[in-house]
Amino acid sequence: MALSGEQWDIEAGTHRATVVEVGGGIRAYGVRDVPVLDGYGTDEICPGGAGAQLAPWPNRLRDGRYEFGGGEYQLALSEPARHNAIHGLVRWMPWRRLAGTPDSVTVGCAVPAQPGYPWSLALTTRWTVSEHGLRAEHSVRNLADAPAPFGLGCHPYLRLPGPLDEWLLRVPARTLLRTDERGLPVRTEPVAGTGYDFGTSRPIGDTVLDTAFTNLSRGDAGTMEVTLTSPGGHMVTLWADESFGWVQLFTADTAKPPRTRRSLAVEPMTCPPDALRTGQDLIVLAPGETWRGAWGIRATIAG
Repeated sequence: MALSGEQWDIEAGTHRATVVEVGGGIRAYGVRDVPVLDGYGTDEICPGGAGAQLAPWPNRLRDGRYEFGGGEYQLALSEPARHNAIHGLVRWMPWRRLAGTPDSVTVGCAVPAQPGYPWSLALTTRWTVSEHGLRAEHSVRNLADAPAPFGLGCHPYLRLPGPLDEWLLRVPARTLLRTDERGLPVRTEPVAGTGYDFGTSRPIGDTVLDTAFTNLSRGDAGTMEVTLTSPGGHMVTLWADESFGWVQLFTADTAKPPRTRRSLAVEPMTCPPDALRTGQDLIVLAPGETWRGAWGIRATIAG
């Protein structure tokens, strides 16, 4: 048995992807046999959140503690070195295949109420590949009889040929989040005039990113787009709809070799780090209410 559980392969033309049972995430995606994601093998435990779904909160929560609706809650410290709870509850849970076609698979996961998060949720994700790229469509329903606090993110690592320092990056953001040594929010500030201003496409160079951005510019379709281009002409774009008001970029400097600074995580998020505690952009689902959001990846392979 693969360490990431059952494997569900989907394909359309030259686009191929693999979705996994453990975490319901995307393990691999490529176009014309060229990897677009920095994925992992069937004999590996998912490294660094690669391709994982992050819910009911993305990113970090200070001390794993928060208050909501008059109650106080404590979550497990899944990032013990920084004394944080990180990336939610579902990325190590088993997801079931609910439906599928040759080019799509729909997976689902039920989050049971528990001491640190006493609300039940039903999550589904439909993964699709087509000539337009990879697409993820999420839905989350509150099964509890009380309002539930919620956030969602995903953690794909984008990969291009050549060194990451030479890739051109464009991020359509006007605001960034400054964090402390624990990766927790300190303040927001304008991107303009900082070393994190990638509003115009430019090389990543030696910039170290583990940074959340917001105040995102969007096109006519309401989507924001983060674009990477290699010197050889490969291009990868991650887009996200208006449900995702934040994007986290991570240059994987702290990843273990050989993954160190080999790819760029571009993580669409509905809220910033520590949102369960601060309430910033936190979604509150009424009993029976369903949230929906979508994001995807387009790739142009040169040659």
